[in-house]
Amino acid sequence: MVTRFPAPGTRVVVRYQLPDGRATDALGELISIDVDLVVVDGKRGVERIPRAAVIAAKAVPPPPEPRRRTGSA
Repeated sequence: MVTRFPAPGTRVVVRYQLPDGRATDALGELISIDVDLVVVDGKRGVERIPRAAVIAAKAVPPPPEPRRRTGSA
């Protein structure tokens, strides 16, 4: 089990194990951490992840700025 997490408010990626044994990631703002639950708010909405299922967690940089379209008009 992961014991160290970035501070709430940080953009994170949290890898966790699904009930069927596969792993997936939650990417977004770390909302809260408690003894039983890790909450991440990302593009898929708010994800409530059982802390025991967390494999890894780390801070990640902000998303890149959208690229401007260049083209001939």
